Amino acid sequence: MEIKRDYYLNKLTAKQHNGLIKVVTGMRRCGKSYLLFNLFKDYLIENNVAADHIIEVAFDSFENIKYQDPEVLYPFIKEQIVDKEQYYIILDEIQLLGKFESVLNGLMRIPNVDVYVTGSNAKFLSKDIITEFRGRGDEMHMNPLSFSEFMSVYDGNKYDGWHDYILYGGLPSVVQLQNAEQKIEYLKNIFEETYINDIIGRHKVKNRAELEELLNILSSSIGSLTNPRKLEATFKSVKRVTISAKTINNYLDYLCDSFLITAAHRYDIKGRKYIGSPMKYYFTDIGLRNARINFRQLEETHTMENIIYNELLTRGYNVDVGVVIIQQRDSAGKMMRKQLEVDFVCNKGSKRYYIQSAYSMPTAEKMEQEQRSLVKIEDSFKKIIITKDTPAPTYNEAGILVMSVYDFLLNANSLEQ
Repeated sequence: MEIKRDYYLNKLTAKQHNGLIKVVTGMRRCGKSYLLFNLFKDYLIENNVAADHIIEVAFDSFENIKYQDPEVLYPFIKEQIVDKEQYYIILDEIQLLGKFESVLNGLMRIPNVDVYVTGSNAKFLSKDIITEFRGRGDEMHMNPLSFSEFMSVYDGNKYDGWHDYILYGGLPSVVQLQNAEQKIEYLKNIFEETYINDIIGRHKVKNRAELEELLNILSSSIGSLTNPRKLEATFKSVKRVTISAKTINNYLDYLCDSFLITAAHRYDIKGRKYIGSPMKYYFTDIGLRNARINFRQLEETHTMENIIYNELLTRGYNVDVGVVIIQQRDSAGKMMRKQLEVDFVCNKGSKRYYIQSAYSMPTAEKMEQEQRSLVKIEDSFKKIIITKDTPAPTYNEAGILVMSVYDFLLNANSLEQ
């Protein structure tokens, strides 16, 4: 089964021959290698690029371990460039290559070479690209399958597809497995053997149990506001374990650097400023989150919020958690300050959307509750509520666009309605 990733392929081909190193980042097993070694390579060959002008090395393959040595790799590549025609160099999991910055800088000086690399660690790559390449690296981030990509290969209707997607997520390898038992086993194994082991090995984590316990807490509270201090208190009160806020902060950084989770910062909409803490943490793949908690606590409300957040990131938006500060009277008639939450503030260039995730709004009172923070925003940017099921996208009396999660996820232009 071939899963088309046209969104990413189109972004990648638009960067051809731009004089920069194309860096495809993303969590392990999200499809980066398949994008480059299969979809992009096929595209090149279909556009009359000779196969021997495509040089590819996967550094995480046993047969290529010797090429992790830059003094072996660089001569190997140079030997294959035998004419002045265009060559394409594809290097997978570049962080495994010693002195990769120097190697890539050297390749950039070859005039008929276009370089594409992948990496699975945010800070390791991004920091070095900024400092070493000085604007010569062009990063494209890749996520697991979106719901739209998932449904392109799913044998069934969108309702059954949604049920499977919120359980098992969008890792391409999981989607191609035949039954629930295989999917569950794969997700549990890959979480332990790939993601956790990778983090522990890279960062030399001494206490695996602490890291795993933090993952359990985050998995059980997706979309909840938290910070290292609150998590420290949770460890003490619930787990009867003492872990410093500093250590917890380090662990959170490691999890974000591996692209396993993403942090959403809080933004004061009226004050137009960021609020440092607390933040929300979402899982890049919801199937991995469910595997972490043995497929318990499958609250569709929080899962839907997580999936909406991931979709907005995939579409290229900068996404924050919104806060609207209002003044209101308490029961004694005294004025008090209150914070209302907007699930997502999404920005891309001059575009901005305020989005609320509401699983259901069966009554007028529930609608009022969900839209209260939105109607308190005093600018003219579009305000949207996404629900589990709405007959068709429609504007309510408050001028808020209400749509179903299916319309939002399956229509790439849904926010423009």
